[in-house]
Formats: sequence, C-alpha cells, structure tokens
Amino acid sequence: MASQSTKSYAQRGEEHQHPVARKLFNIAESKRSNLVVSADIEDTESLLKCADDLGPYIAVFKTHVDIVRDFSDATIQGLKSLAKKHNFMIFEDRKLIDIGNTVQKQYHSGALRISEWADIVNLSVLGGDGIVDALTQTVTSPDFPFRGQRGFLLLAEMTSRGSLATGAYTSQCVDLARSFPESTFGFVATRALTADHSQRTSSHEDFVIFTTGINIESRGDTLGQQYQTPAEAVRRGADFIIAGRGIYASKDSVVAAKRYRDEGWDAYMERVGNVNL
Repeated sequence: MASQSTKSYAQRGEEHQHPVARKLFNIAESKRSNLVVSADIEDTESLLKCADDLGPYIAVFKTHVDIVRDFSDATIQGLKSLAKKHNFMIFEDRKLIDIGNTVQKQYHSGALRISEWADIVNLSVLGGDGIVDALTQTVTSPDFPFRGQRGFLLLAEMTSRGSLATGAYTSQCVDLARSFPESTFGFVATRALTADHSQRTSSHEDFVIFTTGINIESRGDTLGQQYQTPAEAVRRGADFIIAGRGIYASKDSVVAAKRYRDEGWDAYMERVGNVNL
C-alpha cells in the first residue's frame, strides 16, 4: 500500500526541492483549492472564457492545445495573461512520447511552443528514460529562458478501462522520477505510489500526485473512462484532482467548479487532520 502525504500544502511548499511544486503548493494554500480543470475545448475564445470564468476557483488550468483548431499566439498570450490575473498554473496534457531529440523539438519549438507558456507538461516513458533525460537537459540548460519555472509529471497510470499503464511500467515511472528530481516532481496517477521508502534517493522526496477522472455525478462514459469523486481520489493519495466535463460541460460551470473545489479541499483537510491550515 502506497503512502500519502499528511503534511499540509504549506509545509510541503516550504520543504519541496522543486520550484514548480513549491509554487503549486503555495497557490493551493492561498486559494484553498486543489482543483485542476481539464479544459478539452476546441476554440481559443471558448478556452479563454473558461479560464477566465473558472480561474478564481482553481489551482491549475489543464489544456490539450493540439485540439484547439485556431491555436495561435493569441491563445498563448491569453492563457499567460489569465494565469497571472487569477493566480493559476498551466498544465499542457501533451503526453509527450518519442525519442529524446524529437521531444525536445516538440516541447521547445514547433507549432505549439509548449515551453513558452506551460508550467507543467506530462510525459509517457513507454519508450524508456531517453525522453526524461532529453527534456531534463532542455529545462536545466543555462540557455533555457524559463529555467526553474518548468516541471514535468510522468504519466504513471490512466483512468481509462483496460489501460496498460500498470505494474512494471508504473514502477519504472517512480524509478525515473527519482533519477531526475531537477525536472520531474510528480505523477499523473490514481493513487499515491511511493511506499518503498528504502529506494528513496532523498530524505526530502515528495512526489505530487495529480488524479484524473474526477466526476461527482457519473461513474464513467461510453468510451471507457472511469470516474471517482474528489473525496475518493484524495483518500487514495491525490494531491490535485482533475475534473473536466463535470465542470465545463455543466449548466453552470462556476457553480460546479466551486462544488468540486470545496469537496476536494474538505477531503484534503480531513486527510491532513485540519492541523496548521
């Protein structure tokens, strides 16, 4: 059974070795929110409106910009401006997976220019450790303009039915995260993962868990997605809960965001024992 952190976000923000994690915990603490909105929206105007409407209630705004049909510099500048206005971080759910040379180009150049605007990006290590090594070299280079402002999550598990991200693959994600602490600060996973403290490379190891598939009203969809509630996810070790259609596709997305925020925060407070919050 993996262990979950019972420290407060404030404590973890003070102690964490990664600057992105420190900023993330400070945002969560100041806004009393561990909510991530997954905005799978297909045009810039609607995407930015969603970010503006829900920004006050979230810690992170998660995008899939490769589905935004009119993606442009206006999308980038709009997201950056709203992140500053509402004090949230941007997580591009790109699931980078390729050889190291290719992912460096996908991340730092190309049409999407992800490194310019996304605080957080997730990676799949299906192809081995080359992707993490390559992108670590990118973000730690003295020439990288956003050095110390970018971090990676490893895609350790998925919530879709029949996912192959299990077992040895998930264990390899943990090993790789421990090998690249200067770039990688956590996982996309359904639970806490790091029970084996004997394998720790640092006494300050603290991996942040982002859990997808959060929905209060539904247990799944017709395409294999499986949902859990905010409280269920936090009890299993989620530090940040990711909700999409349950919020942005609801009749009143602001009301829905507040509900998810409150349920996620209440579950977090219960987990840490309401101490020093």
